[in-house]
Amino acid sequence: MARTRNPLWNGLKVGRSKTAKGFVVKTRGGKAFISKRPDMSKVVPSELQLRSNSKFREAVTYARSIVNDPAKKVAYKAKPGMTVYHSAVKEYLENH
Repeated sequence: MARTRNPLWNGLKVGRSKTAKGFVVKTRGGKAFISKRPDMSKVVPSELQLRSNSKFREAVTYARSIVNDPAKKVAYKAKPGMTVYHSAVKEYLENH
């Protein structure tokens, strides 16, 4: 991983951000680093990861259905400090 002193990259407030196809910019300790994009093509997810991903996908679909319907969005009681979308995702994950 290469450290950069380029002010264009150092001014960015990014964690793990995909900026281009070949590399990513990571910030650690307030310093920007450029590294090669990880190759995840050979990683096989476990059965638990697949179930978790599926459950989260369903939660996102549920939340989008609420946000995209104005009547449901107005009627939905969002938790304090959270958006309707995030409240709906959290509710779905807790109840299913």
